[in-house]
Amino acid sequence: MSVKNLIVGQSGGPTAVINSSLYGVVSEGFNHPEEIGHVYGMINGIEGFLNGTVLDFQEALPGEKLSYLKHTPGAYLGSCRYKLPESLEDPVYPELFKKFEEMNIGWFFYIGGNDSMDTVSKLSRYAEKIGSDIRVIGEPKTIDNDLVHTDHTPGFGSAAKYVASTVREITLDANVYEKKSVTIVEIMGRHAGWLTAAAALARKYTGDNPLLIYLPETAFDQEAFLAKVEAAFEKNCNVIVCVSEGIHDADGTFICEYDNSVGTDSFGHKMLAGCGKYLENLVRNRLGVKARSVELNVSQRCSASMLSATDRDEAVAAGVFGVKAALSGVTGKMVSFIRTEDENGSYKMECGLEDVNLICNEEKTVPLEWISEDGSDVTDEFISYARPLIQGIADVPMGADGLPAFVYRK
Repeated sequence: MSVKNLIVGQSGGPTAVINSSLYGVVSEGFNHPEEIGHVYGMINGIEGFLNGTVLDFQEALPGEKLSYLKHTPGAYLGSCRYKLPESLEDPVYPELFKKFEEMNIGWFFYIGGNDSMDTVSKLSRYAEKIGSDIRVIGEPKTIDNDLVHTDHTPGFGSAAKYVASTVREITLDANVYEKKSVTIVEIMGRHAGWLTAAAALARKYTGDNPLLIYLPETAFDQEAFLAKVEAAFEKNCNVIVCVSEGIHDADGTFICEYDNSVGTDSFGHKMLAGCGKYLENLVRNRLGVKARSVELNVSQRCSASMLSATDRDEAVAAGVFGVKAALSGVTGKMVSFIRTEDENGSYKMECGLEDVNLICNEEKTVPLEWISEDGSDVTDEFISYARPLIQGIADVPMGADGLPAFVYRK
């Protein structure tokens, strides 16, 4: 095969380690000069590529600068939420592949979640349709941990570590006073409660805060919730409650909709926010106790202060594995994580490959058997699943100004 060029893009919401996967792809691309000429990056994903915004990594991040990606959060290349047309007959597809041909692209990588894997699926299917030899590979990414056919996703471990650490700090703050209080912590999660469930990792002993955890996998009953809060005061006068932004009632109405009219994003998804504030007011008005709410918001996905070394290393490994797979002829696949054990029975992860057509537009939720029967907590099975993913603190070099030395695209 003649020397071809590699191109990589990032899509959807960023994470603390999406750039680590990018590092894995780019660095491994550099390791094969006999097959890969240039390693290009799409600025703002497939949408940016269509607009002609591309960078050359050999010029953008020369030498050691490339390694800074491993501790820089956000999406170095920028992101997009552009959805390719459903019909492969749409004129955008020949336009894209004409651009690929002009740039001598042989390998296409896309780092993202459900909607990004939809892009990988469509491009790989179109390539097959026209007989193109371009290899198209999906690199998993999402703090929501909701991609199917993989044990977990890069980004979840660091976000889970951040959530657990922050909830532990909030608990210590709440325990300062002996007056009854309720703190509602609102955590990201539309339909899958993996990240909110990670709040359980904050507990230091049985009966510790957070005393209540509510996920969107089960229906939320406001009266039952208030009764649970009152009962929780018997254990601790300061009650911490963690809720997913997507919690809903038995009819499917999001709790945030009780207090807010919500818009939709470019994919037609309702923009969720405000369930924490609604529950804060509900507790204050109905129970007559001090109440406050905390929305963790984007810090869950952009903080490098609680970067999980395990998460970072696995993200890099996914990028490297994907390039090696593509060079061997693989296409139309997503890199997956397979959980195994070493000879001592300790956690170990191996990379695998899954058909991207079976992954895109699907959603993996927290198993119901990992949620308590009344829907107000998670089980020890979840703890055993999540704890290995938050292990280790990744070193984040500091600049002369005393702040993290992140790498920026100029």
